[in-house]
Amino acid sequence: MAFLNKISSKAKTTANTGFGDNATSYGGRFIKKDGQANIGKSGISKLEQYSWFHTMLAMSRTNFFLTILFFFIVINLLFAMVYYLIGVDKLSGMTTHTEAEKFIEAFFFSTQTFTTVGYGRISPTGIMTSAIAAFQALIGLLSFAVATGLMYGRFSKPTAFIKFSHNAIIAPFKEGKALMLRLAPYKNTTLSEAEVRLTVGISIEENGKMVNRFYPLELELAKINTLNLSWTIVHPIDDESPFSNFSEEDFRQVKGEIIVFVKAFDDMFSNTVVARTSYTFNEIIFGAKFSPMYNRNEDNSQTILHIDLLNKFEKIKLTC
Repeated sequence: MAFLNKISSKAKTTANTGFGDNATSYGGRFIKKDGQANIGKSGISKLEQYSWFHTMLAMSRTNFFLTILFFFIVINLLFAMVYYLIGVDKLSGMTTHTEAEKFIEAFFFSTQTFTTVGYGRISPTGIMTSAIAAFQALIGLLSFAVATGLMYGRFSKPTAFIKFSHNAIIAPFKEGKALMLRLAPYKNTTLSEAEVRLTVGISIEENGKMVNRFYPLELELAKINTLNLSWTIVHPIDDESPFSNFSEEDFRQVKGEIIVFVKAFDDMFSNTVVARTSYTFNEIIFGAKFSPMYNRNEDNSQTILHIDLLNKFEKIKLTC
């Protein structure tokens, strides 16, 4: 209850965050650094927990192509085993002798059938082998249609190519101090009508029970016309801020998290894109200021945005 008194009486709580009030039921942070909700699910099978379409669209480029390659190799190994067990004598054109060579030839025949290339050197004979080859060709056509759709979905998915600073900071601002974080677009996109919203969730004790309380953070500037360079988000810590009485020690001891939500209009996608992240209180640097991250080039013809300096800051002493 003593800490509850440190939160400004002028700070207004909000109940529309989508997160529950019971702090004892929560584990870890509300939002992961990548913007995904830190929620696991039980009471349902693993297959029903995941949308494989969304999973394939959201996974990294490397994992996506490795998954496609893994599926291609495994399904052809399975069909190669079927051809081998039926008997490679049912595959006309085989010129190998050892068992290993026969299986390898069956595998390559399987890949040719799966991709419907069909070079013609090896061909199925007999009803059983021909039926399996026909079925595999159908599976191949459907698989490539699915893979093509997934690749198109990945390329066409509206994505906010925005990076956030790893840390938020408490920095001098005007006659006082402010909470600041920084973001920047990192691809050749054009973002307009960018808006940002900050909410802080704090776990406090009320009547002997730990509860979550959420407070919207008022910003110096919550909307800009275009997002081309870095944007430093500033929450002035005044009498109406829930942080008005917070000390550096409070940020270390209290369990809290700042949830960041950004949306903007992308001209290329002709759609609204969103980005999310969060900062736990132990990711807030008390007494710091961000270093400049853009400058003009040598011939003064262009502004250079240094994405690698997004999280660069300098430690300073706060005087208030």
